[in-house]
Amino acid sequence: MRRVGSLEVSVIGLGTNNFGFRMDADEVPPVVDAALDEGINFFDTADSYGLSEQRLASALGSRRDEVVIATKFATKLGEGPGGAAPAYVRQAVERSLRELATDRIDLYQIHRPDPETPIAETLGVLDELVAAGKVREIGCSNFTAAQLDEAAQAVAGRGARFVSVQNHYNLLHRDGQAEVLEACSRLGVGYLPFFPLASGMLTGKYQRGERPPDGTRLAAWGARAEPLLTDDSFDAVDRLTAWAEARGHSILDLAFAWLLSQEQVASVIAGATKAEQVRANVATARWRLTGDELTELNALLAG
Repeated sequence: MRRVGSLEVSVIGLGTNNFGFRMDADEVPPVVDAALDEGINFFDTADSYGLSEQRLASALGSRRDEVVIATKFATKLGEGPGGAAPAYVRQAVERSLRELATDRIDLYQIHRPDPETPIAETLGVLDELVAAGKVREIGCSNFTAAQLDEAAQAVAGRGARFVSVQNHYNLLHRDGQAEVLEACSRLGVGYLPFFPLASGMLTGKYQRGERPPDGTRLAAWGARAEPLLTDDSFDAVDRLTAWAEARGHSILDLAFAWLLSQEQVASVIAGATKAEQVRANVATARWRLTGDELTELNALLAG
C-alpha cells in the first residue's frame, strides 16, 4: 500500500476503461471480484469511459466502502461542453456520483488541462466539492511539470491541492516524464502511470510482422496502433524480455516492477478484461528491483 494524499491505495490498481468499451456487463463482476480477492482496493474510471462508472458501481455493490474510487471529468461528452469551468464541474460531479451510486468520490481528477479555464478557477470549485464532502481528494491527468507548478502556485496553501497526477508512462514511453516525476517529489504529488503495459506491447502478446490478435486493444485501434507496432518497439521488447527472463521473470513482471521502483509512483493502474489478468498483475508486485538491477536496466533503456 502507498498513499495518495490522505488515501491509502494498493500499489496495483485496476483501470476500468475496458468496462465501458470492450466488455459486456456480465463480464465485469468476475474481474472486480478477482481484484478485491487479490487485495486491490484502488479502482480508476472516468465519466468518458462509456458505462464504466455504472458497471463498476454495480459490481462493487455493498462493498463500496472497502475501496478507493477515482474518476475523472473534463472530456466532452456528446453535445455537452466538457472542460473544467466551475459550472460544468458542478454538473459533472453530480453525474458521476449518480453513476457510481455513491455519496462521495475518493479521488476526483481533471482528465486533461482546459486551456479555456484558469486553473485557479477549477481548483476553487474542486475545493468547494471537498468542503461539501462530495470529494475527498483531487488530482489531475495529462499535466506537464510546468502545469503542476502552476496549479501549486494557484493554491499556495489555500484550499484543496492536487495530490496526484495520472500520465502516460511505461518502459516504452518515457518522454517528458522525468520532469513530471521531479515535480511530484518537490510538490508531494503521487504519480499514477496509465498504459503501464504499453497497450499490451509489454505482455508479449504481439508479434513482429503479425496483425494484433482479434479482441486485443491494438486490434481494436486499427491504424492508430501503427506507431506502437514498429521495429524499434519490438527491438526494445526483445531486449527487455531477454533481460527479465535471465532473472527468472517475464516482461510483464518487469513492466510493473520498474514503475514501482520509483518512489513517486503511488499505484500502477492496469486494465484487465479477465480475472486471470488481474491475478497476474498483482503477482508482479513481488519483484523488488535491486539497485544494481536498476542500474543495468537504465543502461539498457538508454541504449
